[in-house]
Amino acid sequence: MARFAIADAAFDIAPLRERLLRAEAGAYASFEGWVRNHNEGRAATGLRYEAYRALAEAEGERIIDEALERFAIADAACVHRIGELAVGDLAVWVGVSAGHRGAAFTACRWIIDEVKSRVPIWKHERYVEGDAQWLHPQQQDLQ
Repeated sequence: MARFAIADAAFDIAPLRERLLRAEAGAYASFEGWVRNHNEGRAATGLRYEAYRALAEAEGERIIDEALERFAIADAACVHRIGELAVGDLAVWVGVSAGHRGAAFTACRWIIDEVKSRVPIWKHERYVEGDAQWLHPQQQDLQ
């Protein structure tokens, strides 16, 4: 099964986490990105993610492969939503298992940063005033 996936609908993280369990892993770190109700001082009502699916999945897999080579981790996975999302919806999830917490935390942060900067997923954010704006994730604050 792929380690990186694009999801058209809400997904459950429990089976994703379970896939990362390893006897050699003493640590697990995850990141969940949710749709928030504001961006750059503007009230938002929701958003739509669109992706070039084949390219997004291929680049996401490359990122996970790179993380497995770069960090002392047992396994990693990431799922990113596309489609219409409401405020509070889960938009992206990253999970990492490792022998130790430091590697798990570091790899998890690295994966989400790379996904946001390299994977061709675009955000169409809707605002309270009625207008909307296209944003590429790499334009978003990485803090």
